[in-house]
Amino acid sequence: MDVLSDLLHRAHARNALVRQLIQRPPWALAFTGAPPLTVVAALGGHASVRLDDAGVAPARLAPGDIALIGGAHAHTIADSPATPPQAVIHGDRKHVVGGGEGAAGVGAAGVGAAVQRSLGPRTYGDGLPGATIMLRGACELRGEAGVRLLRMLPPLAVVPAGPRTRAALDLLATEVAHDEPGQDAVLHRLLDLVLVLALRAWCAGPEAPLPSWHRALADPAVGEALRLLHGRPAHRWTVAELAAGVGMSRAAFAARFMGMVGEPPLTYLTGWRMTLGADLLGDTDATVAAVAREVGYADAFAFSVAFKRAHGVSPSAWRRRTR
Repeated sequence: MDVLSDLLHRAHARNALVRQLIQRPPWALAFTGAPPLTVVAALGGHASVRLDDAGVAPARLAPGDIALIGGAHAHTIADSPATPPQAVIHGDRKHVVGGGEGAAGVGAAGVGAAVQRSLGPRTYGDGLPGATIMLRGACELRGEAGVRLLRMLPPLAVVPAGPRTRAALDLLATEVAHDEPGQDAVLHRLLDLVLVLALRAWCAGPEAPLPSWHRALADPAVGEALRLLHGRPAHRWTVAELAAGVGMSRAAFAARFMGMVGEPPLTYLTGWRMTLGADLLGDTDATVAAVAREVGYADAFAFSVAFKRAHGVSPSAWRRRTR
């Protein structure tokens, strides 16, 4: 498995919430209490996405563009950066500015509930001619793998429209417009697809400030070494064995890995093992000794020492804190 696929698999988005926004200008919806990752896509018309607490310039989305909001930033989606919010949405509750509070799936600012119901329970807005059509997907990411994934992203990243992402968005838009059995499962998987395609497209861009390990994936030797480490993280790797696996001398491989990834091979492996161990402690009831063996440590003591060095607390304290 390649490194990005491994990271995406382990950080697998959960508790996904997908909504369609259909609004006529002027309009603006503010979202507070956002989860760690939000996906915003323009399907028809233009829109502005601005973060309220990150000091980042607003982004303008054209049809087919996707914005990735990394981190739990309060944000506003609007027809223009200058439009003040008409409603504030927190989770599944909506507060109309100058009005009352209600369920976020019923009505929208200045729109009757009867119109809203005709559009379906996952839609905000009126659906009248001239409206902007948006999709917003909000999801949580799992554990330390999710933290690693979020570190790849700036607070606000924009992926221009492309044929692959547009096809996935069309599928998501078609599904969200209907209320049928099994819809939550379908929406969850389609949002995963949109997220993966958008991340891949953004990472391929020339200006993406990617981590060094991602840039190293393009190198035949170092990229293969990273795949070996992620494929068998519990194996008792040595630099000599990795070098032989990619067809290089030990010294040349160690220097090349260090130069491209920014740390020695076994240091990188230790960091990845600590990520895996942290998530196993949070997600399972396995003993510390069992987790240690799962990530390549012969005994719980050695694992605990390495874990505390990486995370600042013991494995047991980490488990109590994350639960």
